[in-house]
Amino acid sequence: MNPNLQPTDLFNDFVKLVPLQQNDFDALYAVASDPLIWEQHPNPDRYKKEVFENYFKGAMESRGAMLIKNSNTNEIIGSSRFYDFDAEKNCINIGYTFFARSCWGKPFNSPTKKLMIEYMLQFVNNIYFQVGAQNFRSQKAMEKLGAQNIGQEEVAYYGEASRLNYIYLITKSTWEIQ
Repeated sequence: MNPNLQPTDLFNDFVKLVPLQQNDFDALYAVASDPLIWEQHPNPDRYKKEVFENYFKGAMESRGAMLIKNSNTNEIIGSSRFYDFDAEKNCINIGYTFFARSCWGKPFNSPTKKLMIEYMLQFVNNIYFQVGAQNFRSQKAMEKLGAQNIGQEEVAYYGEASRLNYIYLITKSTWEIQ
């Protein structure tokens, strides 16, 4: 059975994930327009409107993008997505995640990723994460989740040049023993 890449029932005490809609652009860009969010990212210019428009276009075309809202305030705090589902290889990627700086160091990233991981492990055995080689915050976050760094590869983000990324993996069997 193939997963719904934009489920409507992912929430916990910290975040709720809702399918990204075209009319969410302005509100999400208001969060993404902070240059410091992107300083360690492979594309540090994503805070610029024309660059973010490309990111948003890719998010919409992926049909797996999610808007992240604070469960308590309903405020938009970021975005993430499911992408590259492969039924034959029994895997999917989670990524393109970012949060408002006001959320950094607070319980938003881990609860978001846990919701997404637990949902997707109902359908696949392997979840991959592509993390920029200079994105040390995201690398630490992956390690805290228990993801294993399994290598590196050049990754071409939607409409952008290829950049070096580390590949992290969470498997159903390792997640279940956590």
